[in-house]
Amino acid sequence: MTIHQVLEGCRVTLNFSLLLRNGTLVDHTGDGEPLTITIGKGELVAGLEQRLLGLCPGDKRHFEIPAADGYGPRLEENIQVVPREHFPPDLVAEPGAIIGFTLPTGEEVPGRIMTIDDAEVTVDFSHPLAGHDLVLDVEILAVEPGQVGPGRGS
Repeated sequence: MTIHQVLEGCRVTLNFSLLLRNGTLVDHTGDGEPLTITIGKGELVAGLEQRLLGLCPGDKRHFEIPAADGYGPRLEENIQVVPREHFPPDLVAEPGAIIGFTLPTGEEVPGRIMTIDDAEVTVDFSHPLAGHDLVLDVEILAVEPGQVGPGRGS
């Protein structure tokens, strides 16, 4: 049986461009391979996945996605002041630079340097796309049946 519509649990192959509202390209499939994802496994942020539901192979769509439906707002509690001594002495980082930080759990998270001086570094641990309205241009190439099991999102 052929599935003609994007539904929860389906494998979807697509080409896409993700941009900030100002036109800055964030990510895209470009001339490379299309992206294949399983809807409902958390491979895309939920607000992007939701817009794919109901689309069929051959469909092309343009979506404007408010920050609340994308990566959410920038949150003040995600801004941390870290003593400069916790960074390598040879670290050359300027405000706006995104660097990786390893949590005690071993997970690596990005942090955007807001300010840096001899004593401390102010880091925003919000997702780099938090607070940004997004534009998604998508073309659905194929939709295949699939199952989302109990480990959904992991």
